[in-house]
Amino acid sequence: MRFNVTGTPDEAVACHCTQCRKQSGHFMADAEVPEGEIEIKGTVRWYQASTTARRGFCPACGSVLFWQRLGSGDMGFSLGALDDPTGLQLERHLHVASKGDYYEIADGLPQE
Repeated sequence: MRFNVTGTPDEAVACHCTQCRKQSGHFMADAEVPEGEIEIKGTVRWYQASTTARRGFCPACGSVLFWQRLGSGDMGFSLGALDDPTGLQLERHLHVASKGDYYEIADGLPQE
């Protein structure tokens, strides 16, 4: 399965929520664009992560690739899945109250 982002995300973020940490083993770096600005070639397996969001996985390798807030019209994608160079830089950290106790965030970016 492959995907192509045709739009430009508003921002790139690092999410430290418990769900992102548990599925990735650390924090998740992602960005979001309108759903129509991601072209997906192949099949995505969706997991209903909560009552308000779902996560998309590659059925062949299990990679976490997408995140979607239900009804938003936007789709998030994993920055680690993009080919370099992306031209993106992290702009803030989300859900830092849930971050793991084994690391510190010391890059000076805003923390929410």
